[in-house]
Amino acid sequence: MDRVDAQENDLKVVISLKRFLLIEQCPSAWKDLDLYLFRDDSVAFYVGQSRLAFARVWEHLLGGFKGHSIVGRFVWANWPVSMKFTIELLSSQNEQFAVVGNDLSAAERLMIQQWSPCFNISQNVRPTPIPQAYQPANARFRFGRGLNKLIHEAERAVKVEDRQSWIRELEKE
Repeated sequence: MDRVDAQENDLKVVISLKRFLLIEQCPSAWKDLDLYLFRDDSVAFYVGQSRLAFARVWEHLLGGFKGHSIVGRFVWANWPVSMKFTIELLSSQNEQFAVVGNDLSAAERLMIQQWSPCFNISQNVRPTPIPQAYQPANARFRFGRGLNKLIHEAERAVKVEDRQSWIRELEKE
């Protein structure tokens, strides 16, 4: 699931939230990515734009603790299930956005039209309802509010996932 795609100058990062949380500094290859998407396997939660999408995703996550970001709050209200959410980082200069002249705002609108995210209200004719499997953004957190604790939990989950993957690979041999 986690991957970085680069084809003909098109860069797209698709990474699980648990792995995203382990990246403290924006990798230099990601610095031109100006669009981002929070989603799970079936529904998009939020699409946004920023000069540096990596930093903006972190702003949402940190702002969620204080209620400054509805998508950040939604992530934490659904912890630990949200560890499996996907973060996508893209560039408005990618080929898929040529149809809108690679304009950042137009590319964001195009993604909102494509995904109909739950938390994008403007420019979204029919926001997707939050799936019943998830708690609403205003639900009480089920953990202590320490980011370091959550990062530690994400780190453990990544180690378990990597070990299981490694074992599967060994069994194929």
